[in-house]
Amino acid sequence: MNTPARLLVVMDPIDHIKYQKDTTLALLLAAAARGYELHYAEMHDLRLRDGVAEGSTRALTVRADPHDWFTLGEPVTRVLGDFDVVLMRKDPPFDTEYIYATYILERAELAGALVVNRPRGLRDMNEKVYTAWFPQCCAPTLVTRDMQQMAAFAAEHGTIVCKPLHGMGGRSIFVVAKGDKNASVVYETLTDYGARFAIVQKYLPEIAVTGDARVLLVDGEPLPYALARIPGAHDHRGNLAAGAKGVARPLNERDRWLAAQIGPAMRAAGMLFVGLDVIGGFVTEINVTSPTGVRELQAQFGVDAAALLLQAIDTRLRAALTEPARAAQAR
Repeated sequence: MNTPARLLVVMDPIDHIKYQKDTTLALLLAAAARGYELHYAEMHDLRLRDGVAEGSTRALTVRADPHDWFTLGEPVTRVLGDFDVVLMRKDPPFDTEYIYATYILERAELAGALVVNRPRGLRDMNEKVYTAWFPQCCAPTLVTRDMQQMAAFAAEHGTIVCKPLHGMGGRSIFVVAKGDKNASVVYETLTDYGARFAIVQKYLPEIAVTGDARVLLVDGEPLPYALARIPGAHDHRGNLAAGAKGVARPLNERDRWLAAQIGPAMRAAGMLFVGLDVIGGFVTEINVTSPTGVRELQAQFGVDAAALLLQAIDTRLRAALTEPARAAQAR
């Protein structure tokens, strides 16, 4: 491309991020290093006008400075389809507002922007439920609103993990052991007395030793290292946001098998940046909204996942530019 590619990031407030850990900032720094022209928006800046996706966007400059990492320009109304790339990095909860945003972004995609990850995939691939498409990769799992079914699942498997379908960062994750007198309260809370679906999974004790490993896929291919999130001594959750310790390790044979099972489907669906959460050799979640762990992998093993993702984006952009020429030659 003769002119710099224009990239719009849709994210949570950039002034609230944690500089040392934030993956979105790492992606933006990598994009700036490749010469991208950066722009910024939050969810409330997006809108649809007569079927056209628009936004109040601001020019963005990022710096590798822990005390002063960004500068924003004044808001300008722009058509989202005029951007070469729209990077959707809004964190969950995956609620109706998030779904509405994907409709806006899909209109931008149809107008020519490369949206990462694809809006349709963001809607279709609930990070907990979508594991059902790969049952061979997963431990016993039940998605239900029925509290009696949850109790029966617990009786069958002993200790279980109970989670809402829309959360992140370890919020509202319960481990329920056999005979736990709080079990009914947990089921009632998560399902709102049977009014909402929730997910229960067989508890995998390996999490206490080997952690909850994040295997990152870039355009369907796994990075050579995983980030194992080891729970603290007084917590069961393998989430960095919940205080787990991130320890990078090389992928093992099972990790690569899981990636080979799931990666091609992600690539075919246009999901360029995906995180598989692996405990004891089983996938517990497929993270497509805002995978993290990039900064830790780079710090511990020098793996630049952000640069690899931008390389994949560049490849998609070049393919989009050459496709019209190929079509014209075919005619």
